[in-house]
Amino acid sequence: MRNHTAQPTVSHVGKLPLAALLALATAVFITSLTETLPAGLLPGMSRDLDVGESAMGQSVTIYAIGTALTAIPLSAATAGWRRKRLLLTAMAGFALANTVTAVSANFPLTMAARFVAGVAAGLAWALLAGYARRMAPVALQGRAIAIVMTGIPVALALGVPAGTFLGGALGWRVTFSLITVVTLAVIGWIVATVPDYSGQRRDGRTAVLRTLTIPGVAPVLFVTLVFVLAHTILYTYIAAFLDRLGMGGSTDLVLLVFGAASMVSIWIVGIHINRRLRALTLAGTVLVAAAATLLAVASGSPALVYVAVTLWGLGWGGAPTLLQTAVGDAGGEAADAAQAMLVTLWNAAMAGGGVAGGILLGLLGSGSLPWSVLALLLPVLIVVIGARAHGFPAESASRASTAAHGVLHRPGGAAGHGAGG
Repeated sequence: MRNHTAQPTVSHVGKLPLAALLALATAVFITSLTETLPAGLLPGMSRDLDVGESAMGQSVTIYAIGTALTAIPLSAATAGWRRKRLLLTAMAGFALANTVTAVSANFPLTMAARFVAGVAAGLAWALLAGYARRMAPVALQGRAIAIVMTGIPVALALGVPAGTFLGGALGWRVTFSLITVVTLAVIGWIVATVPDYSGQRRDGRTAVLRTLTIPGVAPVLFVTLVFVLAHTILYTYIAAFLDRLGMGGSTDLVLLVFGAASMVSIWIVGIHINRRLRALTLAGTVLVAAAATLLAVASGSPALVYVAVTLWGLGWGGAPTLLQTAVGDAGGEAADAAQAMLVTLWNAAMAGGGVAGGILLGLLGSGSLPWSVLALLLPVLIVVIGARAHGFPAESASRASTAAHGVLHRPGGAAGHGAGG
């Protein structure tokens, strides 16, 4: 998630480069699917690798740790790399890690492969949102990011349920092997359609430290950390939670409903983000809190569970786009460092959610998971409400219009500056 030297942009063109954006969306799909797939395969993976479900849940944690530990240092170390070369390197890392996961017969090797996948994710997430902004006309940059981020809800709506189904029918190893096949196809797609950009060497550590003092950046980072933590605590152990309700056999369908609702969410966000970022963030937080409340009292009602996961998906699906846009806008000239910090905190929250959820599952049972989500979302809501001037501003429309006007009338503008790439 870096800023780079001026490149020829497409700001004068009124269209989006859909083929290239869809290639990036598929890269996001692979990143998201690799990250979250164990949530639907925990029983089979834990059985085959001879560990408990709580231990197997740490395969999500170790992935997130790999990203959290390496996103900022790797972003700084590879700042001078050509962007396309770096993106292809990240995709190759996914292919390698998922292949090893598919053939591994022991838990430590599987965890090592998951860590490598997390490192690859750190590289990818440091590029993707900003890559989308650089390829798009200024007035359509928010929509370009939304298109790329559709890879997340598609992974949740189709990838994870399909992987869960295949895992039950053919074994979880087949699922990870298929992800490798898709990754190799995406590598070819990126080579054929995605433009290249140069990198830029910067003092990453200094930029990161200075970024923390910019008004608005800290609130967005706090919301990212706690919101993702809340989501991950429940999502990682959704199979165990559904087992408690007697719905263990419906995990794939529940994840399908969640993912479909997430796709609706990101579509709504893509349309309205330039004018209503604050309102959408508030609405997302409230919807996830409402979902957690319903799950906390669901007690054996499948209908209530499906209503809850629909609300959950509607609240969560647009969150990546909202938070990356918010931190990019707040960061201004330091948006590259702000994005690297967001990637780090996002994955620290993923790691923390896996650990915290495992502890809660072991000590208090799966019924405690939705209550923990509610407790965490209260400070999220307070911070979003309080960050009215900076971070989640009420006047995003006029500011976006001013920024677009400035870029459109400056040679070499800031079209390449923003949430990623």
